Amino acid sequence: MAPASKAERKAVLDAGAWMFNVVTSVGIIMVNKALMATHGFSFATTLTGLHFATTTLMTLVMKWLGHIQPSYLPLPELVKFVFFANLSIVGMNVSLMWNSVGFYQIAKLCIIPVLCILEILFDKVRYSRNTKLSIVLVLVGVAVCTVTDVSVNSKGLLAAVIAVWSTALQQHYVHHLQKKYSLGSFNLLGHTAPAQAASLLILGPFVDFWLTNRRVDTFNYTTIVTFFIVLSCTIAVGTNLSQFICIGRFTAVSFQVLGHMKTILVLTLGFLFFGKEGLNFHVVLGMMLAVIGMIWYGNASSKPGGKERQVYSVPSEKTQKSSQSELDQKV
Repeated sequence: MAPASKAERKAVLDAGAWMFNVVTSVGIIMVNKALMATHGFSFATTLTGLHFATTTLMTLVMKWLGHIQPSYLPLPELVKFVFFANLSIVGMNVSLMWNSVGFYQIAKLCIIPVLCILEILFDKVRYSRNTKLSIVLVLVGVAVCTVTDVSVNSKGLLAAVIAVWSTALQQHYVHHLQKKYSLGSFNLLGHTAPAQAASLLILGPFVDFWLTNRRVDTFNYTTIVTFFIVLSCTIAVGTNLSQFICIGRFTAVSFQVLGHMKTILVLTLGFLFFGKEGLNFHVVLGMMLAVIGMIWYGNASSKPGGKERQVYSVPSEKTQKSSQSELDQKV
């Protein structure tokens, strides 16, 4: 296959993976918003456990059909991943409960700088000036259109720090495990989804009772609520899978930066379907800045030197006394 056609095929697959993630992510947010805001089902941690249980069923079916081949993931690696992933889920829920919505949004924006630090430290990634500036523009744009009231308290700050770092570590770990153990998205989900489902379904009801002072087992499960729960779980299969696909194809930083397109879409769809309250000039301005930043990031990071991993060559005996030469390999 010619290099041009390979590049075109990769671009099509990248776009398809990204659109898959955007559609499923925005879809599940809108369904969950209707489920929680309209119908009062506020048990987010337990619902996430149900999401992973449904995803586990999907991976079992795929294994039975022969689409998922046997693979290996050491137990310590699995335990670390599940710990970071579950801490991220609980941390984000607690952060939202203990902080104002504005500070919660600022905390979520901090995930990108933390991921950049992790890539610089562990992956030896180097960012160009334009790539850095484009990330800043995205963060400013999203902050302008989502951050309103900002109040900080000590326990809320602690919850936000835990949520940000655990989320960043979990997403960085997805990329690390896929590369280190040559795991496809289905393979990695096949290892992690059952463990997350079991742990969240056990802990979820207790965490949700602590957060909401309501019991999930005494909730009035009407037909419409049950329908939305099933719909949410079905869409979650695609959301979980597409997250692993996108982080595997790109990086965790790119996933987060371009992921704010979902924030813009959710805001837009929210104004369309749930009323235009809160829609004003600075919200529109923030959306425009964020979109411009995402386009700039896509362009800057794809250019030579925009975002590269530094690989150091092993010196020979003759050159052992000289400094190591750096070879830049495109991420």
